[in-house]
Amino acid sequence: MDNGPSQRSASDPENDAAVEAARRLSNRRRFIRNAATGAAVVGIGGFFYVMGRDDQTRSAATERLPDGRPRLPPGQRVLQKLKPMGGYEGDPSPSRFRLEIHGEVRRPTVLSYADLLAMPQVEQQCDVHCVTGWSVLGSTWKGVSLARLAERAGVRDRARYVVFEAAGGYTANVPVAAALAPDSLAAYQLDGDPLPQPHGPPVRSLVPQLYFWKSAKWLTGIRFVEEDEPGFWEVRGYHNVGDPWKEERYG
Repeated sequence: MDNGPSQRSASDPENDAAVEAARRLSNRRRFIRNAATGAAVVGIGGFFYVMGRDDQTRSAATERLPDGRPRLPPGQRVLQKLKPMGGYEGDPSPSRFRLEIHGEVRRPTVLSYADLLAMPQVEQQCDVHCVTGWSVLGSTWKGVSLARLAERAGVRDRARYVVFEAAGGYTANVPVAAALAPDSLAAYQLDGDPLPQPHGPPVRSLVPQLYFWKSAKWLTGIRFVEEDEPGFWEVRGYHNVGDPWKEERYG
């Protein structure tokens, strides 16, 4: 049995990288635990933000969703606007946008931005919840239902997961039931305006029932698969499903 890492030189690049990766994962987990208790934390590389309690958060915590769940999941604080969190920046130009719908489908499809806008549109208000501890309530999104895109491509019955593909090779895996829920969109507008640059224009996925890292920005592909394929953050220690009401922050 291997009881620990082998002895290596302190200058070994492979060992240094492993230590740094472990440190980053430990910091993420420490942040998430602190956020869940409302403690203040220091940002890490501009990625995390100070958490706290306020009247709006306390008020939201008393509200209930139609199914009886609290509107505000545990460990969350209400903010007014989305934070520009993570992601590899992609091409924001609508004229160059292409969305590939492929994998376990009968009709692989590639849509332009104009194709997307020609489909039936959905405008909805919904809440979004970031794994780092903030929530934005009642933002207005416009786009095309992911279920309608799946219908257009003819998703096969054996598809069990969706892999959102995005700029820079980013991926996020989502159970097909969550991806095709009525409030899941390929979204191109936020609060009446085109998506601003930090939030993944021209089109991002929106799966509000899961933590927001699952809603991949700068969307380039929707791939239906039979076997689960953990994505960018899932293989780095985040939870494979990411249900905010179960606090599935990391695995």
